[in-house]
Amino acid sequence: MIPLKDNLPTRTFPIITLGLIFVNIIIFVWQHVMLQASAGAVLYTYFGLVPKEFIASVVSRHDLLPYNVMTVFTSMFIHGGFLHIIGNMLYLWIFGNNIEDRLGHGGFFIFYFASGICAALFQLFYDPASEIPMIGASGAISGILGAYLVCYPHARVKTLLIIIVFIKIVDIPAVLLLTAWFFMQFLYANVDGIAWYAHIGGFIFGLLFAVAFLAGRRSKRAVGA
Repeated sequence: MIPLKDNLPTRTFPIITLGLIFVNIIIFVWQHVMLQASAGAVLYTYFGLVPKEFIASVVSRHDLLPYNVMTVFTSMFIHGGFLHIIGNMLYLWIFGNNIEDRLGHGGFFIFYFASGICAALFQLFYDPASEIPMIGASGAISGILGAYLVCYPHARVKTLLIIIVFIKIVDIPAVLLLTAWFFMQFLYANVDGIAWYAHIGGFIFGLLFAVAFLAGRRSKRAVGA
């Protein structure tokens, strides 16, 4: 299921959502187009979040703690390939603009990085001995998906549905699409190469945040009659 667009208009221009997309794309182009392949690959190790190194800096190598804390944030802007960044930026655009509209620009900015931090911590606790760098914005975006599920469960999402040779564009309720997405993270949790538990942790944070602070509360911006 590949979401294409939802049916919810926004009342404000999603400057933070677009800014995040722009920065991610610029970094991706710099990494994969302007740098040599060997130099681009080094960025994964230097700017990615390595669980084993992070835990070591907390336990014993306190001199490395500032650097490893930095990688929690820098890792959110490094992507491995075209499908990786296209998928992440598509989800960020479709679901992020409405959450930004709901939280306001400043609130959304803080929420986005808080989601990414919680996603990273979830993956760290799940696999603290991993030496594989964590990269990508999907943990933070998962938080947006969790909040969207609470705030707009009845929104309709135009989705490209692919089942073997069956391909069709259908409107799917957000509650169905995002619930299915969440449980798919558990289904594939043992598949290597993706930090599935970062997705799970980010989603749970976004969902709980929305339940606590957004559910049942109307946006502060007035709606014209």
